[in-house]
Amino acid sequence: MADATDTADTTGTTGAGRTGTDWQAWQDSWDRQQEWYMPDREERFRVMLDMVEALVGPTPRVLDLACGTGSITDRVLKRFPGATSTGVDLDPALLTIARGHFAGDGRVAFVTADLKDPDWRSALPHAGYDAVLTATALHWLHSEELAVLYGQLAPLLAPGGVFMNADHMPDPATPRINAAERAHRHAGMDRAKAAGALDWRDWWALAAADPALAEPTARRFEIYGEHADGDTPSADWHAETLRAAGFAEARTVWRSPSDALVLGLK
Repeated sequence: MADATDTADTTGTTGAGRTGTDWQAWQDSWDRQQEWYMPDREERFRVMLDMVEALVGPTPRVLDLACGTGSITDRVLKRFPGATSTGVDLDPALLTIARGHFAGDGRVAFVTADLKDPDWRSALPHAGYDAVLTATALHWLHSEELAVLYGQLAPLLAPGGVFMNADHMPDPATPRINAAERAHRHAGMDRAKAAGALDWRDWWALAAADPALAEPTARRFEIYGEHADGDTPSADWHAETLRAAGFAEARTVWRSPSDALVLGLK
């Protein structure tokens, strides 16, 4: 079952808290590790926030879905200082970083919840949100589970509210293009790794060695194992599924050769 709402720990600071852990450094390290996989990560965030402002304005109440370390929340609050955000995730290690990073910020709350739990929404501090945002996270779910989740998200948004999902969404109709793009992208990743970039496994090894993150990291691997076993349906599938879930409009608003940002408007 989902736990009760956990607000950010107010005993620390955005940088080094009482534990002496530099949460800002961990937040930055996570961002760099993710950018190794997605060099255009900031571009998708920019488009996401552009669409938030266009559709719901500059003071949104945001649900940061599968929030991880709070990367979306961080960018939302920097661009929209009057916004508020609820981050929800199950990963105890990434939530530890998020709570440390945003400690003392009354605009932010975090919730520990399993999105596969039918009752996960009961842990949220608000009944409704202007925007539900997520990035590079829901591919951990199988398509059937994701379709159920989309149906659960629609009631959280009033008419005019917006949902956006940025994730791996390759086009199955273009296998040769996909293979060429993947080979080119991975060649660049190999060069960056040779120059010292951290990959997923390297980053988690560092987290496991940090006294402030060792225990939550161990619990994280008990929950998830090494990685997801979900799938990556196309952007068209996401748009069609969002419309079937109760969104009035849905389409791709940003696209790279392998990823897409799909928007659903309630």
